[in-house]
Amino acid sequence: MAASPRAFVLRHTRLRPVPGLEEIRLHLADDVLPLWRAVQIETDDPDASLPYWAFAWAGGLAIARHLQEHPGLVRGRRVFDLASGSGLCAIAAMHAGASTVAVADIDAFACAAIERNALANGHRIAVLHRDILDEDPPEVDVVLAGDCWYEAGLAERVLPWLRRARDRGVDVLVGDPGRRYLPTDELVRLASYDVHTTTELEDMDRKEGGVYALLDQTGMSTSASTATARKSRLR
Repeated sequence: MAASPRAFVLRHTRLRPVPGLEEIRLHLADDVLPLWRAVQIETDDPDASLPYWAFAWAGGLAIARHLQEHPGLVRGRRVFDLASGSGLCAIAAMHAGASTVAVADIDAFACAAIERNALANGHRIAVLHRDILDEDPPEVDVVLAGDCWYEAGLAERVLPWLRRARDRGVDVLVGDPGRRYLPTDELVRLASYDVHTTTELEDMDRKEGGVYALLDQTGMSTSASTATARKSRLR
């Protein structure tokens, strides 16, 4: 890798407000394909991952909107953002009053982007640059999982990890626009939001992003997030 991930992020993105969440600013790119090609050249890897960290995706946007409307879900609590990407959900949690926020991502460029985005919003976030899905979930109160269901292999690893977190008493919030691998039979929808994504990789720029709680094996949960879901079901 010729340049530092931080320098690469700053060179290929612009700091700008997130559509629908203008109080949050992220380093975002305009077009995915030129940036993807730049990543391939920078890493000398033709199979380099898509630069998902440079765009706002529907699931993360929905979680961020939900935390904006329901800050009590994270206020004063320890939050962990899985596969954080740009850090949008983590920053939204900090804005909502989380006591601490940590994130994990396997992409070095994503980790650099998260650090820069957190600082741009006046926060410091602990960033783990590694695959944590073979580890035990961290000692936190809330796990956020936005846009983790776009690929079968990842979904098969994420779901058991989230179950382990839930079984330890952690509240799990999932954000997704309803992709193919979303485990809908294990989730209860808390809310839906019309969101404006910043990448043409989605089939349309405006999508409906859902926010879900992860249910236990009985279909019930004592988490604060699922209590909200039960109320929404009665409306």
